[in-house]
Amino acid sequence: MRLSRIGILSWLVVRPVAPDETKWGRGRVGIGVGRLGDVTPLRKSVVVGGAVAVLVVLVVALSNLVGGGQATSAEDSRSPVAVAQDELSRLIARAQQRLEVNPRDYRTWAELGSAYVEQARITVDSSYYPKAEGALQTSLDLNDTSNDVALTGMGLLANARHEFPTAADWARRSLEVNPAGATTYGVLADALTQLGDYGGATEAVQQMLDLRPGIPAFTRASYDLELHGNIDGARSALEQALAEAYSPADVAFCRTYLGYLSFSQGDLDSASEQYELGLQQSPGDALLLIGQARVAAARGEEEAAVAAYQEVVTARPRPEFFSEFGEYLVSLGRTEEADEQFGVFRTVQRLFAANGVRDSLTLAYVEADFGDPAAAVEAGQAEWALRENVDAADALAWALHSAGRDAEALSFAQRATAIGGRNALFIYHRGIIEQALGRAEQARQTLDSALDINPYFSPLHAPRAKEALAAVGGPL
Repeated sequence: MRLSRIGILSWLVVRPVAPDETKWGRGRVGIGVGRLGDVTPLRKSVVVGGAVAVLVVLVVALSNLVGGGQATSAEDSRSPVAVAQDELSRLIARAQQRLEVNPRDYRTWAELGSAYVEQARITVDSSYYPKAEGALQTSLDLNDTSNDVALTGMGLLANARHEFPTAADWARRSLEVNPAGATTYGVLADALTQLGDYGGATEAVQQMLDLRPGIPAFTRASYDLELHGNIDGARSALEQALAEAYSPADVAFCRTYLGYLSFSQGDLDSASEQYELGLQQSPGDALLLIGQARVAAARGEEEAAVAAYQEVVTARPRPEFFSEFGEYLVSLGRTEEADEQFGVFRTVQRLFAANGVRDSLTLAYVEADFGDPAAAVEAGQAEWALRENVDAADALAWALHSAGRDAEALSFAQRATAIGGRNALFIYHRGIIEQALGRAEQARQTLDSALDINPYFSPLHAPRAKEALAAVGGPL
């Protein structure tokens, strides 16, 4: 189970709080003794994710551009995702109507392109990406000198397609036009995180905190701190984001990742509580449901876990969700059902690839665990060529291990775990590779550490970690 957080924008509100050792305060906000950048920059994978957050930004932006839309009824009983998605669709239609009247309105073209990026992600329909590119390029054709909105939109699109060097370039171009673009610093931070430039990503997040210390900055700061192994700081940043959250969508967004942090450190009760609280705000939210599925799987509640996973892949058919569901089914011995999930995974991956979305990372893991080791290595090497970050390092290490190339795998496993993060899966992978190389005492320490961080990190691999630890001498 590869837990990750996906980097997007959340909507921007500011409410400064008094500073202390783990919170950001007024003025030059940061963490610890000074600012976020004071933390040694050291680590799903794209910063913090959630469906509604970007969507609301775009709804608000497009509302302003097209003269406002109908207010959502306070008594609308649908989920925040469904409400905001419907509103986004209506506002896209209004933007298109406006462009029919004034096709040279470059700003509306830019906002429409960014809206298409979000539409693709929410609907899991990657055919919106070419539409987004067309709208954004039209905007730039109309104004290529002072159009930071379109440049930032191009960065959003490139990040969505996993073209991270390109995304960073677009963001930097946008910042040349508007150096105070907090949103653009978020795009840059996401791209640099994926490229393994953790120092640059930390600085970009710090710029967001300085310019607009709201939910987007706090959530990205949380991920940056998590990558450095500062779990308490990461949790504190999310709690600050939650304190800024007034809408059900924002509250659910923050609860999702508070639950994720708790689960990643083996605290099932706290994770479950956060997911429950989130679902009260956003019923049926796929990211909260997959959190519940993980907790149920960890507790041995097979029926509840399978039902939750099934609901997730039905509501949000993303490749990584199919692969995770398949992995869980393998852990239960339900291999035929698992093969069905892996088959759908490969089909959806091909559809994404046809629309320019690359994801060799998930493919490397699936092939390493359940498919062809040679294909796993090929995918892992492709991902490493794209982005030299901890996720790619771990995927390539595990792929090389599956192919019996443990001497090569070890250096990548060390890279994946050398920056301070407390990712139990990565640490487990390193331990297994060390064991395969005959480094029994190292393997014992590493495997013990992985299980100490989170004994539930994977329904398939956590039991294997316990077996491997027993084989090299047992817990320390």
